[in-house]
Amino acid sequence: MATLLSVNVGMPKDVSWQGRTVRTGAWKEPVQGPRMVRRLNVDGDGQGDLAGHGGEIRAVLVYQLQSYQYWQKELGRDDLTFGIFGENFTVDGLPDDEVCIGDRYRIGEAEFEVTQPRVTCYRVGMRLGEPAMASLLVAHHRPGFYLRVITEGRVQAGDEITLTRTGPEQLTVADTDALLYLPDRDPAKLRRALGIPALSPGWQQSFRDLAAAQQPKQEPGWPGERAATRQPGAEPGWPGFRPMRVARIVAETPTVSSIYLDTTDGTPLPQARPGQYLSIRLPLGGAVPAVRSYSLSSVPTAGTYRISVKREPHGKVSGYIHTMLHPGDLVDVASPRGTFVLEEGTRPVVLVSAGIGATPVLAMLHRLCATADPPPVWWIHTARDRAHHAFADETHALLAQLPDAHEHIYYTAETPHPDERRISRGRPNARSLAALGIPTDADAYLCGPSAFMDDLGGLLRDHGLRPERIHTEQFSALPAINPGVTPTAAIRPHQPSGPTGTGPLVTFARSGVTTPWSPARATLLELAEACDIPTRWSCRTGVCHTCVTHLVAGDVTYTTPPLELPEPGTVLVCCSEPATDVVLDL
Repeated sequence: MATLLSVNVGMPKDVSWQGRTVRTGAWKEPVQGPRMVRRLNVDGDGQGDLAGHGGEIRAVLVYQLQSYQYWQKELGRDDLTFGIFGENFTVDGLPDDEVCIGDRYRIGEAEFEVTQPRVTCYRVGMRLGEPAMASLLVAHHRPGFYLRVITEGRVQAGDEITLTRTGPEQLTVADTDALLYLPDRDPAKLRRALGIPALSPGWQQSFRDLAAAQQPKQEPGWPGERAATRQPGAEPGWPGFRPMRVARIVAETPTVSSIYLDTTDGTPLPQARPGQYLSIRLPLGGAVPAVRSYSLSSVPTAGTYRISVKREPHGKVSGYIHTMLHPGDLVDVASPRGTFVLEEGTRPVVLVSAGIGATPVLAMLHRLCATADPPPVWWIHTARDRAHHAFADETHALLAQLPDAHEHIYYTAETPHPDERRISRGRPNARSLAALGIPTDADAYLCGPSAFMDDLGGLLRDHGLRPERIHTEQFSALPAINPGVTPTAAIRPHQPSGPTGTGPLVTFARSGVTTPWSPARATLLELAEACDIPTRWSCRTGVCHTCVTHLVAGDVTYTTPPLELPEPGTVLVCCSEPATDVVLDL
């Protein structure tokens, strides 16, 4: 008979960690006597990060005495006291390789249902002083599991644990955990997992993605997008950089020019998908070339790519392109990349942009015009004025080719002529979007400044579009995913402090930083953090793949072998270091 050995609680507190402050409820201590368990947690307990822990689906975390004994031997520790793994219930019995998702248990007055394995979180490593603990829990098949409270009631140490109902499909906690995080997945188990109603929604979505032969789009239990890394189905590109010749340069506006790039040997170029971008490497006169990424602004032909670049007031690279680059010059170019791409289907399409953000959605418009039976299309663009409205004639002509197209332009600093009904003064708002008749089942693609995309994304959601059908692209660094870390004021990316490294050059393409590698940094992730580059991670041990990043050029080695390698062309920055000069899309 399984037994509840200890009830452990702790309220969130701020903990200093690697120069940052982490809000966490991982510090839990045993309590004596009966304790009420309610729908959201145990009385006296709390979670610092409700995105990944706590809530109705993850109200109670369970860990076993037998796993304590295992880790005492494995880690050579004699100081593992109940609660140190962050669990609410320390139990004798209920092993992860026997307990199944959907099983129900009565403990004291309360009844519970098993919903998912523990989330792979770096904070268990913080609590134990074992940085690799999140990876070890998965690799050794001892994650522990969460419970949902079916019936509230009092529990206390010494209560017997009784199985009241067996879950469907008989998929154990250990098998469920391995199915997500480890390679060589069993398709039959994957199908069984999708048949368990009690499995938490985040894990269900991850398994649906896996069943569709995709990497999970986000770490189950965390909100927001996991770093999307799977390259859409397109022709394979080339490794690293190759030289391409500037065929011509066309001024679109006083500040935007399009650069047409041809191959040097006449070989056909890989067919990029509309919305993808090129990374280019340019010598600016210094010892280290600069790398920047620019969206393709049209559908590529067999031998030509087109990018369009806005000259920024203090931009060294954009200034070089506008003043120093000429037809016939050679530039180093990496193959097309990016997951902000036009999806195939028949649903209506909404293309929304501001300023130079028009480039990737313009490529999508070109592709839609080349489609035999295009869906209805809405083109919504915001510009300062007519003079700074790039691609105005091009987009208008393309839209005229479509059988069902809707165009609306907003000028923020110019009043249009009364006859130009498709142009308005100002910016899109809820009323003007509603008047455009956008269908609620549409797929929307947004590109522009972050604030613009946040505002328009919210307006489209309020209008009725489903959040997963609103796609965004950012030219700058992606928003950080640092669970539990207390936010601080944003700092412009910079060179790391301390002595200059002597190792391979590491270029963070989105952030415009190139710096030599130094062994003082344990991983590429730590180097990025030292440069104040926004980073995305969860486990920091190569398990969850939240940190996965496109490797534009170069090679890396893994300091800690990941439990499952990422897709080719990508790298887990949390557990790798450069083997050669590398360029990362970060």
